[in-house]
Amino acid sequence: MAKKGVSRRKFLGQAVGAATAFTIVPRHVLGGNGSPPPSEKINHAVIGTGGMGRGHVGYALRDKKAALVAVCDVDAKHLGLAMDMAKKAGQACQGYKDFREVLDRGDIDVVHVPTPPHWHALVSIAAADAGCDVWCEKPMTRTIGEGQHVIDAIQRNGRVFRLNTWFRFSSNYYGFGASRDIKKLLLNGCLGWPVKVRVSRAAGFNWKVKQWSGHLNDAPQPVPKELDFDFWLGPAPVKPYTRHRTHSSFRGYWDYDGGGLADMGQHYLDPVQYFLGKDDTSPVEIKAYAPWPAHPDACDVWGRVDLKYEDGCHLILESGEWGKSEPEGQPFIEGPKGKIFKGFRLEPESLYDAVAEMPDPPPMISDFNQSIVTRQKFGLNESNGNRSNILVHLANCAIRTGRTLRFDPKTQRFIGDEEANRLADQPMRAPWHL
Repeated sequence: MAKKGVSRRKFLGQAVGAATAFTIVPRHVLGGNGSPPPSEKINHAVIGTGGMGRGHVGYALRDKKAALVAVCDVDAKHLGLAMDMAKKAGQACQGYKDFREVLDRGDIDVVHVPTPPHWHALVSIAAADAGCDVWCEKPMTRTIGEGQHVIDAIQRNGRVFRLNTWFRFSSNYYGFGASRDIKKLLLNGCLGWPVKVRVSRAAGFNWKVKQWSGHLNDAPQPVPKELDFDFWLGPAPVKPYTRHRTHSSFRGYWDYDGGGLADMGQHYLDPVQYFLGKDDTSPVEIKAYAPWPAHPDACDVWGRVDLKYEDGCHLILESGEWGKSEPEGQPFIEGPKGKIFKGFRLEPESLYDAVAEMPDPPPMISDFNQSIVTRQKFGLNESNGNRSNILVHLANCAIRTGRTLRFDPKTQRFIGDEEANRLADQPMRAPWHL
């Protein structure tokens, strides 16, 4: 059925241009009590309402500028819990099993994608093609190759994308100080260059390696009546149902996620990428220390991954759950001229005065509503988010192949290693495709 008038998304996209031609009426004059009127609210839909998804439902329900109008899940129990949350909050919200029906509504402004990662690319692309902005959980995609498809969809449709991790904006990055202050020290060369960064358990980074390892010998189990398991699998290969393969513990299986590395990687590594100024590039050499051979289905333990950039910067990931680790007390960031330790302890001490006198790095938009209305990129968007997504998958590809890998940051392909490239670009189960 043809729609009349200007769509909500088109109106939001024209908001900045309209501001130059018309007087802006203050929001409180229209809405009262600091709240926007219903006509100005941003319509949200949450696709995937498991544990993380209900967190997104809560975000939308608490945001005075948002209206949660749709929730979707292939598990009827999860869907019911989300509907109950909306009902208790007094929101008129419709429930769906098929995300395509949500996108067909035509009135959704923002689609949240807290599904398991094997669905992230497909749902994000479909949402962008439907004219929706996207708020996606980490990891951004399940493979390296899927990331560029998401970027293309967001950019060809003029959409705004937000990746759901916060630490590049944080005033306390895991006890190492404000992300802004660490960035200032590195941006101004106070530690010298190149630098070495350690993201280790000894320094407080829990990679959850054993927690998110897959089971090897679970017997097939009956599929719960509330779960459409075939739809849950979607683009993933058909495997017998076990409880551990689904819902939160799906993280332990390569078909759907990438273990603790994929669960925690963008939280830990995206800020490091920001500190180092690597938002537009990737490491060129990756080497993993892990048991060999890697299991083809279940994620398993690993000890260390070394990632080296072309300019000599060196990123070390240590799980502390397998093999040898570096001694405790090592600096978090170490350069030729200085070091940063836990608690934002700096060596030499003159760095404290230096960082206090430096100007802040360029600002980033950290309010997603601002990005939606102004059509300006969110601080962690499809492009830089994909680069930190690539870091996660580079590490996992090295673990799975068991050898040193060479990577081309421009083509986003492994050099001379077709097995690794098959991990970077994996087929989807028909009829699903990118």
